[in-house]
Amino acid sequence: MFTNVIKSFVCFLTLCLFSVNCFSQAKSAVFDLTYKQIDTLKLGLKLYYPASFQIDKTYPTIVFFFGGGWNGGTTKQFEPHALHYVAKDFIAVLVDYRVKTRHNTTPFESLKDAKSAIRYLRKNAQKLRIDANRIVGSGGSAGGHLAAACFTNESINEPTDDVAISAKPNALVLFNPVIDNGKDGYGFERIGERYVEFSPMHNIQKGFPPTIFFLGTNDNLIPVETAQKFKKKIEEVGSRCDLFLFENQGHGFFNKEPFLSETILKADAFLQSIDYLKP
Repeated sequence: MFTNVIKSFVCFLTLCLFSVNCFSQAKSAVFDLTYKQIDTLKLGLKLYYPASFQIDKTYPTIVFFFGGGWNGGTTKQFEPHALHYVAKDFIAVLVDYRVKTRHNTTPFESLKDAKSAIRYLRKNAQKLRIDANRIVGSGGSAGGHLAAACFTNESINEPTDDVAISAKPNALVLFNPVIDNGKDGYGFERIGERYVEFSPMHNIQKGFPPTIFFLGTNDNLIPVETAQKFKKKIEEVGSRCDLFLFENQGHGFFNKEPFLSETILKADAFLQSIDYLKP
């Protein structure tokens, strides 16, 4: 599996070093890599490299997990975000992971895959020119859950993963994320009593990464009170959570304008404030 990474990345470096017009007209380079294989199923990453890429640098990296209730969804959801951040001198990554409609899996497999993806990126950070200490986890709805749970969960891992490699993002950008899987939260009918380990709300700990959280006040899945409780618990352990509420907006509001641009601009300011993004 790693052979594919080496071959693809060597091709990328060859283009950078020997093609005079490789990055003319501010075109980014995009690569599809396999981060995990289960039997015959290959799970992929789409990596976007900035047009200004330099081989002797490493880059902050933002990793996007699509939403869809762990049931469906595709990486296309966050393509606009990936294109935005690759233009901001980030490496942007879109993660495919197992979902019920395509793979007949449970939310636990989705989380295993999300953690495997972060571990893959961190393990291969040097070759991929990723700054392993500046990996941002991001996602919407169930994808936001996966980004947060990569940090909060310790027990749910793919047996083939090297758990000595951290799956924890260094910062979080969350779009109406599912963060409470308890009896009064989202997904309890599928998670059951394992919400104690699965739910980010129930596993906030000291060292929680700096977080920005976007939510519509009319979201029918995540109550405002849940987001406010999440923010408070993060702050109680000495970490940062910037919560932005968008009046009269429902679930998934951030996918359409003007909110797509508004949330991205606020995320930019947040990433600038933690020195991940240049002003």
